[in-house]
Amino acid sequence: MSNLLLLIICFLAGIILRKTGRFPESTPAALNGFIIHVSLPALAILHIHRLTLDSSLGYAAGMAWLLFGAGALFFRIVGRVAGFSRDTVGALVLVGGLGNTSFVGLPMIEAYYGRELLGVGIVADMCGSFLLLSTLGVMAAVTFSSGELPFRQMVRKILLFPPFQALLLALLLRPVPFPGELNTVLQRIGDTLTPLALASVGFQLRLGELRTVLKPLATGLLYKLFLGPAVVYLLYVVICGGHGPIMRVTLFEAAMAPMISAGIVAVDHKLNPSLVTLMIGLGIPLSFLTLPIWWWLLQGV
Repeated sequence: MSNLLLLIICFLAGIILRKTGRFPESTPAALNGFIIHVSLPALAILHIHRLTLDSSLGYAAGMAWLLFGAGALFFRIVGRVAGFSRDTVGALVLVGGLGNTSFVGLPMIEAYYGRELLGVGIVADMCGSFLLLSTLGVMAAVTFSSGELPFRQMVRKILLFPPFQALLLALLLRPVPFPGELNTVLQRIGDTLTPLALASVGFQLRLGELRTVLKPLATGLLYKLFLGPAVVYLLYVVICGGHGPIMRVTLFEAAMAPMISAGIVAVDHKLNPSLVTLMIGLGIPLSFLTLPIWWWLLQGV
């Protein structure tokens, strides 16, 4: 409950700060910059360093990659048929194809499946969503915002992405034990991501623009909350015969709301910011209604 209250309060704070004019219009750029350069790197170093990998968690790690790949194909096809602009398709690929497997996902796993299965969510997030955002996500953002780039420049963009640099550093430091004080500092810095990101989303939210992006918004949320998880279910359960608690939590993570960090990257690359903020701003509360449905459907897995 405290995690949900945090999401709601920070989101509303962003809306109020814009409505009252207490913060300048450039506020989201400053907040997003802090998240990308400070908050996300701190979380990467903290969680990757202490992550315990297990072969049985391969499904959880691969879920985000499957969801993103299927989403990229889906949004490209639908975008071409519906006549969506290039930046709109890019926004959908990033925000519709990546789930909020940590800041919404982990509290939901604890609430529905218990604390003992949180490790599945961490693997799905760090080896799936976060690693994907730092590589293919950045590549997609650059491609849709700037057009095709030479391979060398694309690699350079990924290597200079601060969370990706932090991920590499965390892998290098895995043999080195961290003192408790360092873990505490990294955790506190990482904890700034959720309040700052939700405040940024709330600040940018313009419900008056809902009508102008209604078709791509409906397309993105339909895929993220229903079609995408159904694709993962079809492959993992129907075709591969997966079952058990780890499988249930993996599929539950696939049904999470759009990823806040992916939205930050999309806005930073000017990929239809209005659509991105509405996807996140409406997707998170909608997921609180759809996740109980998925939990019920997955009980027999």
